[in-house]
Amino acid sequence: MMAAKSEARPETAWAQPVEAEDSAVEKARRERNRALIVPREHGAWGLLLVPMVTAAGVAFRQSTNVFPFVLLLTAALALFWLRTPLESLLGISAMRAETKEERSSVAFVVLYLAIVALVPSSMLVWAGHNPLLWGIGAAAGVAFVAQALLRKMGRRTRMLSEIVGTIALTSSAPAVYYVITGKFGIAAWMLWLANLTFAGNQIHYVQIRIHTAKLIGMRAKLARAWTFAAGQVAMAAVLAATCVLGWMPWLVLLAFVPLLLRGFYYFIQRPAPLRVRRLGWNELAQAIAFCVLFVALFTV
Repeated sequence: MMAAKSEARPETAWAQPVEAEDSAVEKARRERNRALIVPREHGAWGLLLVPMVTAAGVAFRQSTNVFPFVLLLTAALALFWLRTPLESLLGISAMRAETKEERSSVAFVVLYLAIVALVPSSMLVWAGHNPLLWGIGAAAGVAFVAQALLRKMGRRTRMLSEIVGTIALTSSAPAVYYVITGKFGIAAWMLWLANLTFAGNQIHYVQIRIHTAKLIGMRAKLARAWTFAAGQVAMAAVLAATCVLGWMPWLVLLAFVPLLLRGFYYFIQRPAPLRVRRLGWNELAQAIAFCVLFVALFTV
């Protein structure tokens, strides 16, 4: 009996490391599969959804046509998600499906998302309905292709590629307004401009915070980030011009105030370690505040 127990101990000792190794391998495999399929740019979800929410909030003041909005929202989310597994399958992204098993699972997700996107999209344009969606979709598609090409050119064009991608994502704002109200006029263009301005400022701010994290003093920050400061002023001027032209109510400018204050405060704030996760949460709070204020103040 004692001999049997003493012989069992080495087996148990060896089994634990093997099980731990198997568990680590399985965890790594799951994480890799997730990276091949799920979009990695978490901030891009906000760049897509914020314009849709603000446009819907404005459009529902004029119409209660909810069903087309649900269809467009479903199609937009599916198409946005589709890009990551499609790039993985085609091998044009950093994460590529390499094994036969990976290619099979990613291909299934691509097919599934394509069907999910195709069905509501077809319903939206069936029998000649919403013809302008073709143009909006084509413009967004061209912008996404341009973004992919700019990414291939290296780090020097990274900021430009993000702006071009933002043009595509924020085109969801006029699309939402159009399918709900059936109109594509100044209001639709204004919604696109407002959301593009907001998103562009967020992208520029995050990039500046990351690349100037070690700078101390307002003079050093201005020397490195003067384009961001100029962009803040230009943004305020463009928004004021839209109000002067009567395209947007003056009160809506208050929705951009937290964004401008956050941007200018950066130049005078005390040095502190950069916490990327906290920065992300702060920008999410900015997006939520913008949505609420924009919709609430638009028709006051």
